[in-house]
Amino acid sequence: MALNLEDKKAIVAEVSEVASSAMSLVVADYRGLDVPAMTSLRTKARANGVYLRVIRNTLARRAFKGTELECMDDALVGPLIFGFAQNEPGAAARLFKDFAKDNQSFEVKALSVAGQFYDASHLDAVASLPTRIEALSLLAQVMLAPVTKLVRTIAEPHSSLVRALEDYRKKKDQA
Repeated sequence: MALNLEDKKAIVAEVSEVASSAMSLVVADYRGLDVPAMTSLRTKARANGVYLRVIRNTLARRAFKGTELECMDDALVGPLIFGFAQNEPGAAARLFKDFAKDNQSFEVKALSVAGQFYDASHLDAVASLPTRIEALSLLAQVMLAPVTKLVRTIAEPHSSLVRALEDYRKKKDQA
């Protein structure tokens, strides 16, 4: 279907808005996928907060101008599906990695995180990034560790005294 100039401008504006707020982008070659597989991918993407879009590469280049995703220009070759992660940098990478396991014809080409271009070999590293909840729980653990250690240190003399008195009581009971 041919797009007129107004449609192209609308697509560029929409993708540019999404690209400017995206934490990461993963692009993949989707040749050979059937409609049910693509529908499944789109359903999983919606559930994971990933914005999926198939756009012409020339329109994508225009949409990426002035954003952190401008580094992806050289990777935009062939029919590509774009996965923009909005909330978590690893969300799109995890989605594409899991989808590629089940679909051999789906091939990740490149990704970008925080304005840095990475080739497909870095997909596993980005996909293994913690989710937002996991990162917050790790941060809470790190922040609580010194406080917990301080409480244990403060309570230790009292605990030692109680243990010593208990040992003394046991010796008296045995004698």
